[in-house]
Amino acid sequence: MARSQLSPLGVAALALLAEAPMHPYEMYQLLMARHEDRLVKVRPGTLYHAVARLESDGLLEATGTDRDGRRPERTTYRITDDGRAALSQRLAGMLSEAVNEYPAFPHAIAEAHNLPSDVVLELLDIRLAALDEQLAFLAEGREAAIAKGVERRYWVDVEYQQAMLRCEIDWIRSFQAELRSGGLPWQTPATTKD
Repeated sequence: MARSQLSPLGVAALALLAEAPMHPYEMYQLLMARHEDRLVKVRPGTLYHAVARLESDGLLEATGTDRDGRRPERTTYRITDDGRAALSQRLAGMLSEAVNEYPAFPHAIAEAHNLPSDVVLELLDIRLAALDEQLAFLAEGREAAIAKGVERRYWVDVEYQQAMLRCEIDWIRSFQAELRSGGLPWQTPATTKD
């Protein structure tokens, strides 16, 4: 695997193994406990597949297999020196390169003129409620991390996500105000006749 092509889940897996050796199920549990699924699409099957690819690419290696009672055998992995280098290189690229990730919302806003304004307003109200829930969830997580004494460097992404959510919420409310006031002219889309 070319280091520049290291997937987001691959980055998450290598970052966990940079903390300590562990087996994929433990990695999955830790990702979910940390709510990393808000950053990376995580499913057990895809994580096991990512770990297998990372191993075949020499970015991690098995350190042993154990069995706990009647549970299936679990292979524990550790990050290799090549894995640390790949992780560092990929993180450097992710931090420095401004890449258009093609999020769905800007596309939806660009095409919203195809809906009546009252429908757009209603749909944006639904989105605002969901964004407010996400913001509250992040605030709870931030407070929990502070209460547990978790160093800020481990949850700065929460602050970033809060800032991005606040910006989106503010923009949507401003856009809605323009639509409601008539400050933004909006034509009712033509209907197709049968």
